[in-house]
Amino acid sequence: MKKVLVVEDDPNIVDLIEIHLNDLGCSVIRAADGMRGLAAAEGASFDLIILDLMLPYVDGLEVCRRLRMQQINTPILMLTAKSEEIDKVLGLETGADDYLTKPFSIRELIARVKAILRRTSLLKEQQKKAPKNLLDFGDLIIDIEKRKVSLHEKRVELSPKEFELLALMAANPGKSYDRQQLLTLVWGYDFDGFEHTVNSHINRLRRKIEPQADQPRYILTTWGVGYRFNEEL
Repeated sequence: MKKVLVVEDDPNIVDLIEIHLNDLGCSVIRAADGMRGLAAAEGASFDLIILDLMLPYVDGLEVCRRLRMQQINTPILMLTAKSEEIDKVLGLETGADDYLTKPFSIRELIARVKAILRRTSLLKEQQKKAPKNLLDFGDLIIDIEKRKVSLHEKRVELSPKEFELLALMAANPGKSYDRQQLLTLVWGYDFDGFEHTVNSHINRLRRKIEPQADQPRYILTTWGVGYRFNEEL
């Protein structure tokens, strides 16, 4: 049974979500404010967190940020009454996996939940089958299983999305990905118009792992397409 944490201060919305998630065979844990949601997510393992942006005490962006800083990589579906593009970008760049604006249809919510759970299960299966969990590029070593990146024998702290971007490209050196492909493969959803989210993550990655960010050795630009990991290392 999948466990879902719903962090939402409107009991009517939580009741509706819980009814439909129960129909999917999910077990639901409720938290009515950001502090309780944060404590619940830190204290137990969940398959998905549905997180409202506007919460008492600690808002959803800060909850998301703190969880990702602790390397808690549970998928997060963020809910909000705001619809401005900047809020969507902030949510995604903080580490949310998907974004849904209120008012939303319950059918769309369930479709998003199913897509996230399906993608997570697929990734776990792929990791089990992966013949190589350690990618060694000399000074740069990527441990897929431990989600650990080392550069010159020192650990590099990456956000979950930064790690997933790096791991995806490093496992397929020389393969070029356009921004929309990276959004779909790493964020798990087709965020049309948010390709700059990929750019900002790539730029942060380069600042963390490249000897010179403006002359990258590992993550190269494929002009007119997107990005690739250097196949000549």
